[in-house]
This record gives sequence, C-alpha cells and structure tokens, in this order.
Amino acid sequence: MKKYGIGYRLFSGANLLFLTVLALMMFLPFLNVLAQSFSSSEAIVSGKVVFMPVEFTWINYQYVFSDASIWRSFGITVYITVAGTLINLIATASLAYPLSRQEYVGRKYLVLFVLITMVFTAPLIPNFILMKALSLTNSLWALLLPGAISAFNFFVMRAFFMQIPGEIIDSGRMDGCSELGMIWSIVLPLSKPVMASLGIFYAVNHWNTYMAALYYVNKPSLWPLQVKLRQLIEADDINIDPSVSQFSSLAHSNPEGIKMATIIIATLPIVLIYPFLQKHFVKGMMIGSVKS
Repeated sequence: MKKYGIGYRLFSGANLLFLTVLALMMFLPFLNVLAQSFSSSEAIVSGKVVFMPVEFTWINYQYVFSDASIWRSFGITVYITVAGTLINLIATASLAYPLSRQEYVGRKYLVLFVLITMVFTAPLIPNFILMKALSLTNSLWALLLPGAISAFNFFVMRAFFMQIPGEIIDSGRMDGCSELGMIWSIVLPLSKPVMASLGIFYAVNHWNTYMAALYYVNKPSLWPLQVKLRQLIEADDINIDPSVSQFSSLAHSNPEGIKMATIIIATLPIVLIYPFLQKHFVKGMMIGSVKS
C-alpha cells in the first residue's frame, strides 16, 4: 500500500475541512428557509427558528398550494424551461455541428463571430428596442428566443462534435444518408452526454429567468415564478388572491412563512432533477473540455 507523507495528509485534512465549511455555508441557509416554511408566525417573528421548525405547521404550504396565481407562474416557468431548453439544444447543435467539420468553408470566420459575442454583449436599451421592434415584448417569446444560443455552450458542444471520428460521418454519406438524417441517426445518439450537461445549464438558466422577464414582460399573468417570488419577498404584506380568501388572516399575520414556502417550491424541482442527470453532466463536461 502506498504511504503518503505528513504534508499530503495535512493538505488533505485542510482541504476536507475547507470543503465541509463551504458546503455548510451553502446548505445551512437553505435549511433555515425550509425550517421557517414549516414554522408558525409567532416563532418566525420572535426569531426562534434556526435550523429546525418551531411549532410545526403545514398552513404556509396550504396557502401556496391554494393560490392560483403562484401555480400559474409555476406553470409558465415549467413551460419556459422545457420549451426553452429544447430550442437552445436544437439551435446550438445546428450551429455547432457544421462549424465542427473541416469540410465547411469559412467556418473559422463564423467561429470568430461567435467568440466576439462572448467578449462584447449588447447593452440593455438596444436589446429592449429590438424586442419592441420585433413585437416580442409582453410575450413568452421574449424569454425563449433572444438567448437561443449561448456562446460558451456552443464552444463546448463544438469541441464534443470535433471528437466524433470523420470516418463515421464519411461512412454515413457513402450509405446515402442526408446531412439531417446523419445528424439524427449518428451524431445525436453519440452526443447524449454533452446534450444532458448543456441541457442542465440551459434548464437552470430558464428556471431562474428573472431579469429578462422583468424587462420585457409587464403582464402579471405572464410572470414566471422568480418574478412572482420577488413580488412576494419585497411586499410587506401579501395581496390576497380571491381563490385563497380563507387564508386572509394568515397572509397578514405570517407573510414570511408564505414567502419561505414559495422559495422552497421554486427551488426544489430543479434540485431534485439534477442528481438524475449528474452522471451525464460530469461526463459531458469532461469530454467537451478535452479539445477546442
């Protein structure tokens, strides 16, 4: 068995301690929010809640689950996440694949143009004028189309495509397969790891959509969950939705508990989905980072 010196053991111990403290710094605030979401208004106001619920209650979640406006925002966020991620993956793959093949003329100049967008981004006002000119404001398209391709994700996917042997592509062409058919039957099945990893990036970005919705969407009926959450957190009191009028006293006496329950509901889905895709995420990022 290989023995390590005292210096290595000290470094490993210090590294483990640092990572443990870092993990606790990230996890404990979430645990505090979770505890408050299950606590009574008196316990929250008096500051008794730390990491365990005090005077355990389900009433905050009953309010959230009964509020039609919150569920409408939740549904909009789910739609944006699913539709936006599909648009992102299709658009990114459509650009990354041809620019990864040596036979396409002028690909270096196009790659340079994409690289420029990583360094220089358009300011807010020109973006808003463009969205307004295209009649995309106050519509969900303003949250789906402008960021259809991320330059960083494009380079990761392009690096992955460049590692696919050219002989496989050539054999597909010799068998009479069209370019679209070859992408569908050969390239995409080989690209599941990078698709999963970039899909997580895109999905998390869409799930947390906030600034774009704040700038381009003024209709409360089209607000995603993060904007609705901001409205709840900034309000000293909670406006009562007609569908939950039976909780009017709760909304006035315990708005903090309702806010914390909404935060948990907004965070939990994406947290629960990640572990199922973690294997593909790590594999895709490692493969895509080998060659650029």
